[in-house]
Parts: sequence; structure tokens; C-alpha cells
Amino acid sequence: MARLLTAFTHALRRPALTAITAAAIALPTLSTPGFARGPEAVADVAEKVIDAVVNISTSQKVEGRAGGGGGAQQMPNLPPGSPFEEFFEEFFKNRRGQGGDDQGGGNRAPRRVSSLGSGFIIDPSGIVITNNHVINEADEINVILTDGSRLKAEVVGKDQKTDLAVLRVKPTKPLKAVKFGDSDALRLGEWVIAIGNPFSLGGTVTAGIVSARNRDINSGPYDNYIQTDAAINRGNSGGPLFNLEGEVIGVNTAIISPSGGSIGIGFAVPSKTVQAVVSQLQQFGEIHRGWLGVKIQQVTDEIAESLNLKPTRGALVAGVDDKGPAKPAGIEAGDVIVKFDGKDIKEMRDLPRIVADTPVGKDVDVLIVRKGKEEKKTVKLGRLDDTEKPVKAAVKPDEPADKSVVQKSLGLQLSGINDDLRKKYKIKDSVKGVVITGVDSGSAAADKRLAAGSTIVAIEQEQVAQPADVQRKVDSLKKAGKKTALLLVATAEGDMLFVALPIE
Repeated sequence: MARLLTAFTHALRRPALTAITAAAIALPTLSTPGFARGPEAVADVAEKVIDAVVNISTSQKVEGRAGGGGGAQQMPNLPPGSPFEEFFEEFFKNRRGQGGDDQGGGNRAPRRVSSLGSGFIIDPSGIVITNNHVINEADEINVILTDGSRLKAEVVGKDQKTDLAVLRVKPTKPLKAVKFGDSDALRLGEWVIAIGNPFSLGGTVTAGIVSARNRDINSGPYDNYIQTDAAINRGNSGGPLFNLEGEVIGVNTAIISPSGGSIGIGFAVPSKTVQAVVSQLQQFGEIHRGWLGVKIQQVTDEIAESLNLKPTRGALVAGVDDKGPAKPAGIEAGDVIVKFDGKDIKEMRDLPRIVADTPVGKDVDVLIVRKGKEEKKTVKLGRLDDTEKPVKAAVKPDEPADKSVVQKSLGLQLSGINDDLRKKYKIKDSVKGVVITGVDSGSAAADKRLAAGSTIVAIEQEQVAQPADVQRKVDSLKKAGKKTALLLVATAEGDMLFVALPIE
């Protein structure tokens, strides 16, 4: 049931918009001169490409669970007129007829759960693109063509991080296929067309505009979505988003909706990303992503001021993997990467996507800012192991700390590391520096969520070993007229993070 209920929506609540009275604005009507109802080309495009859009039917065997009243699944409460009402009513009626959950009793036999999505054909020989979440964990996958014929599909490859999958079917004759367009050439306000299988209704055409580009919806490390107001609903997952040339410029993947239905905020993976992923899945059956071997964080205005970086931009290196490509290239914690392989890094999230798209083994020029000055490094890019754990930065040994000193600075209570503190806060032996033993409530440090058990490794990229080192560094920053101090802080596990604190 959980799989059956799973939709591809991101259910987020949004405050209602303030109503605008008719007196405040005059809305156009169909009789208003010059009012456009949309481009006439929509019908031509739909007719041209619809045979290349397919329905994806999957089924999965799930184990039965112990019965009894407590395990029974009930018809969910739905608002009157909900598009799901008839769907669930039919579902539970069929289950009752099959001796389903409401029968009670003992252990139930394994049963099959079905789901539907969308896809499209990119090669007449039978290559089909869809979303990974449409076919993930399915035991059986069928591609349903517009004429109703069903073709059994096998998975060529899939990628969870971009939510894409490539399928192969074996047709008796060449299939209708569509081509990719250039998603980078899309303009805001440009008309687009979505075709798919919403609510299992079959080939459905909706039209809208490009509302935004490069959207990050926190669904993965490579978010770069096209946002559109073309109606996208449950079942549209994996379907194509077309431009008015009939080219695929995106794969419909997610929507924001409190109800599960379209409210005009849909997201598609851009074709530039899709093409790169599909090419690798066809070639290797998996993704070979570039790997730099750094842990990064966002450059805030406070951090930029501390680093003398103008304007605020780039990705701040918080840690360097000992075995990664960045270390032999001379990249260090505290560097800000502002350009990678000739591409500007405007903000942190740009870097992972650009690095991942760069060929493994390529020698890449990386422009960094270190202590206010630009430097160029050359990195031979490695291959990302998607199963690896997050990068933990290497920490150089420090001088023995004064274990007895406890003082306040920057709203923090500090102490040198000793065995008791390591045991109390479970601090790894590799972590060196000055331990935070307390945080003043109401301080900037508390606002930054610093907590007892974290360790200050460096201030302004200079190592600290004792609380007195922290105070001396803060005093020197005050004399230099600095307003903030940039701290490199390690968690008990050794993960690194830069934090900018105001100097009071």
C-alpha cells in the first residue's frame, strides 16, 4: 500500500495569496484585443510527437504481513471530488474480492503491487527514457505504446541522483522516436508542452511556460530543474517536456502540491543533464562522475568579508580528502573555488554539478582565491565512488594543548583537548585544536548552532592549539579593524565547517 500511495510530488504547504479585487486590476478576456490563448503550434507539436510518448507499467512482489484488525488497511479519507476517490474505491473493492487486508486472519501470501508512470522513446530500435523512481525496485516493467500494445522492458541503467533511467524494449518494427533539444537555450516565458500519463488516463497534453531555470528543490546534489506551470500530475513522472520545435528539453520529475494535483509548479530535469546521463548509462550501465575530493560549503557575506573576497561567490573548501585529486594539486581548506574548467562557480551548488559532468581523468584548471589573492591549480580529475562516505578533512598535528585553561571568547567556553573531554564528547583522536565546552545563549555562536563538543581547528586559516591562541588571534583581528573571525570547526567525527563569528 505504501508504494501504491507514493506519488512523485513534493508536498509543501504554502500560505494563501491575498485576494485582489476586480476593481484593483482588469483581467483580460477572450474578447480582449490581442489576448493570446497560447501558440497555435501546440496542436501541431502534440500530433507530431505523441506516438513517441509511452506509459510505463511496473509491478513488484511484496511480502505479506501478519493479519488482524490492527493490520487492516482502510479507505483513506479524501476530500469530496478528489481525483483519487474513485481510484481508491476501486482498489479497496478489488482487494475485498481477493480476500485482502480486511479479511483479517493469519499470514498473507506475497502479493503484487502495480504502479504507472510515463516515458518517451529516443531511438526507433527501442530505447526509452523515464524516471528512476518510476521503475525502481520493480520486478516487471512494461512499456505501453499509444496503440495499446505492450512491450516487456529491461533496465539498461539507472541513476538515483538525477532520478533517470534508461530502458530497452524489442519491437517488431521501428518505433516513433523524438530528439533532444538544447535546454540551455530556454528563455523564461517560453512555451513548453508536457505529455504523459496523469492519473492513469493515458496520453495527455498540457501546455505552459518556462517559469524558472536552475531550480534547487533539495532533492539531490545535482539539482538544476526547469520550473514550468504546464499541468503535471501524478503519473506524469518520466514523461517529456517539449519545446515548440517538438524537441525534448526536459523530463518531468516532480511537483509542489499540498493535494497531489497540479497547482502550476512543476519541475523537469533539463535535457543537457539527461543527455549526459543517458549516454553514460547506455555506454557503461552506470554513471562515471568526476571527483575532486573536497568538502565544500556556501560562501556567506560574513565569510567573504573574512576572506577578503569581493564579490561574494564560489565554493569554500572546508576539507580535503587525503586520497583525493585536490590534495596533490595543492588545494587546501580555506581556499575558495571561483572557477572550474573555465566555468564560473557563482555559488556552492554549482561546483558539484560541474565537477560531476567533467570527464574522469581530465586535467582541469581550477581558479581559487587564497587569502584574498587568486591562484590557479591544475587537477587531474578522479572518479566519484557514489558509495563512499562524506569527505573527512585531514588535520595536521598541533602542539600539546594547555589542558587546564578554560576561558570565554566569541561567546564560547573553550578548553584544551584532554582524554576526559575526548571521552565525554566522543572526539576522534584525529581531531586537534581547542574544544568548545559551552556556548553562551543569545550569542552569535548559538545562532550559528555551534555546540559543546565541537573543536576549533583554526582561526583565519591559522592553527590553534590552546584557548590562549584563540584569544590572541581575536585580539589581533580587532586591532586590524576586522569585524568577523573565520573559524574552522570540526565535529566530534572530524567533519569540517567554516563559521564566521562577529568580534564583539
